[in-house]
Amino acid sequence: MTSSGTRGRWGPGIILGIGGAVVLAVAGLVFSRPDVIALGLPLAILSAMALFRNVDSEPITVALTAAPGAHDDDVLGTEVRVSGGAEFAQLMLVQSERRTRRLIVPTDGSPVRAFSRPLHSGPVAAVKASARGISADGLIAENATRTVQSIRNVAPRALGLPHLPISPRLTGMHGSHEGRRLGQGGDFRDIHQFAPGDELRRVDWRATARMARRPGDLLVRRTNTLSDATMVIAMDTADDLGTAVATWGSNDLERSGVTSLDLSRQAARSIATAAVSGGDRVALHVLTHGGRSVRSGAGSRHLARVDAAIAATGQAGEDARFRRTPPVPHGSVIFVLSTFFDGAASEIALMWRASGHRVVAVDILPMLDAARLNREQQIALRTVLSEREDVLHDLSAADIDVVAWREDPAAAISAMAMARAR
Repeated sequence: MTSSGTRGRWGPGIILGIGGAVVLAVAGLVFSRPDVIALGLPLAILSAMALFRNVDSEPITVALTAAPGAHDDDVLGTEVRVSGGAEFAQLMLVQSERRTRRLIVPTDGSPVRAFSRPLHSGPVAAVKASARGISADGLIAENATRTVQSIRNVAPRALGLPHLPISPRLTGMHGSHEGRRLGQGGDFRDIHQFAPGDELRRVDWRATARMARRPGDLLVRRTNTLSDATMVIAMDTADDLGTAVATWGSNDLERSGVTSLDLSRQAARSIATAAVSGGDRVALHVLTHGGRSVRSGAGSRHLARVDAAIAATGQAGEDARFRRTPPVPHGSVIFVLSTFFDGAASEIALMWRASGHRVVAVDILPMLDAARLNREQQIALRTVLSEREDVLHDLSAADIDVVAWREDPAAAISAMAMARAR
């Protein structure tokens, strides 16, 4: 909510009225026409009344609240309410940072619903609004209020991932994956001498009759436990690079096309949804100073928290080059989402791999459009892409799986999971 500042600004009606009265008066004096002078008297009287009118009324305020969108789920709805003591107000709206509208609205707080379709996921300014009060039949126009905006977190659409890679060292005691610990539900482990704590229903009578050495000996059939896997999503938000290379560094999200953070948020949500759907645990870390972290958990409520954190993740600020190493559970599968132009993300991935974790490097650079680049810019682009290829080659050499999210990621991740399972 915001309110207007200085009140009682002359509107265009006062300026036109005074100017018209002066012009008619001068014309009447020059041509000796008192009737022309009389025509300007109403304009002068109305302008004088507007000038001395008391404008110490309630200031204009603008309030924005989220509202249900249209029938399309991709449309954001926002209710704009203008209230104050002016007769009516001129409302200026900017929808999705690209469409500007001017409306004349009442000042009784009646809702004005604005719909906007965001071009990108993450934090977006659905509506920006400011208003100025209009009084005395448009003769007085107040100063415009400060611009207020409605920031909405837009969640990306998740892709279906039928299979996710799992760590070879699962330590959980429940889940749907074959574990290494002794328990129930998994594949056959061994035949062992009956010991205190073993269940009688686990006794293998055929093995006992065949292999017992002394009367009274019992042999039990032991199995492995079923374990859950832990997926850790590490998002690098240092860069937000669009499809159009010419827009890099310009913050022109309207012409940039799909950006790297759009793919990063989509990849993060897809991985989290697939992990929770498979009964596994998922954690989220944003690799920036003060970046948000969501601890490892499972279930639909935990997935909702992870989705909210992903939708609220935007590009990092000036301290984006600072990286911290978040703690990850033992035996995790870590997905590092980055463009890998900066070496910090690759260094963390290599460190996690050296610690024994299974690491998947997800390349979130979109398909590039090098149009409108001059010769020098094209040479610079080839140079930085060559350096990036060297970084990805080093990751592959360190036994880190590299997946390009722009090239059918579901098939690539599924093939990777099935190949490691063999």
